[in-house]
Amino acid sequence: MTTIKDSVHDHIEVEGVAAALLDTPPVQRLRNVKQLGTVHLVYPSANHTRFEHSLGVYHLADRALGHLGIAGKRAERVRAAAILHDIGHCPFSHNVEGVVERHTGKRHDDVDDLLASGRVADVLAAHDIDPETIADLVAGEGELAQLVAGELDVDRMDYLVRDAHHTGVPYGTIDTGRLVRELTFIDGDLVLGEGNVQTAESLLLARALMNPTVYSHHVARISKSMLRRATEDFLAETDATASGLRRMDDHDLVVALRSHDGAGDIARRLSERDLYKRAVWAELGDVDEAVVGADHETVRDFERDIAADASVPESSVVVDVQGEPSMRESSTGVLVNGEVRRLHEQSTLVNALRLAQREQWRLGVYAPAEHVEAVGQAAERVLGLETEGALVSEVSTPGRYASLQDFE
Repeated sequence: MTTIKDSVHDHIEVEGVAAALLDTPPVQRLRNVKQLGTVHLVYPSANHTRFEHSLGVYHLADRALGHLGIAGKRAERVRAAAILHDIGHCPFSHNVEGVVERHTGKRHDDVDDLLASGRVADVLAAHDIDPETIADLVAGEGELAQLVAGELDVDRMDYLVRDAHHTGVPYGTIDTGRLVRELTFIDGDLVLGEGNVQTAESLLLARALMNPTVYSHHVARISKSMLRRATEDFLAETDATASGLRRMDDHDLVVALRSHDGAGDIARRLSERDLYKRAVWAELGDVDEAVVGADHETVRDFERDIAADASVPESSVVVDVQGEPSMRESSTGVLVNGEVRRLHEQSTLVNALRLAQREQWRLGVYAPAEHVEAVGQAAERVLGLETEGALVSEVSTPGRYASLQDFE
């Protein structure tokens, strides 16, 4: 048994297959992959890693298995999946995942190839565990997969409290002890036991508050978008492959970007926190549906058209389009009077949070400070934004498009 001191869960005891997996290269790589990507440019203490998070997920999964009375080989498989669930992450976590997925077709939870050979495969074989079974659990397939990749998964429980702890914000605080104790399986579905509507709501509320404050903070979105652009240029203009990039850590990617002429300027800007500014920060109701649902190539066309309209280099325009707001956790199952009900059917709070989510949605167009005004005006024309006569950027008058209360 190995005992590890954790900043969130105190002492975590790791044993069995999970302990053997800890020192394999794919797991150790996670020590150099930031959990929150570029969020440390907003919250300086947000330097925690996917390795710490994986330990936390293992810890909560182990506790959940105990409360559920699941033991033996079934439990060992879940523990292995908990430790390994993030080994498919790219450098800077989700920040460049979309870039890699477009080239490889693989998301972070597609780990079949990473379990099939090498040290991880050797450890699993030594414990008589089929790698395909673990890959399926990580991908959310099967009843027990709901513990590590479902609507009530321990992955979500750990990252909320861990991200809140390391950013210093109070919004991600949830009662993981109660959540884990109240988990139960009903007809193959993982749900919360009787009397836990508010417990489920707390998880939803924490996620809803963390999103605008941390995950979608405008500086986090700007820096993430810049990193994506630099990574795209790097892959397009060098012999590097997306498969190789997928196995890099944060330091590897930064060095690679700095050494490339096309991506070097953005890499420098990120390291010096010399970030692009918001030329447009538009609400959902001001944006055409075709723009909201735009795919990658369409967004790149928007960027080229805006740059041409504004007479600036293409590298000076980044369009950041979020998808339609969604709230997967709202379908969480909760026992009410002996019947499993979905949270959105039982909770009036869910509708309020859905409305807040739509109100918080923003389309971002970013540019270097010297080009912000020209890019903002061009974006208004190219994207057909409903401006009501007020173009807003971080260097012009605040109005319809942006709330600049945390403008630095």
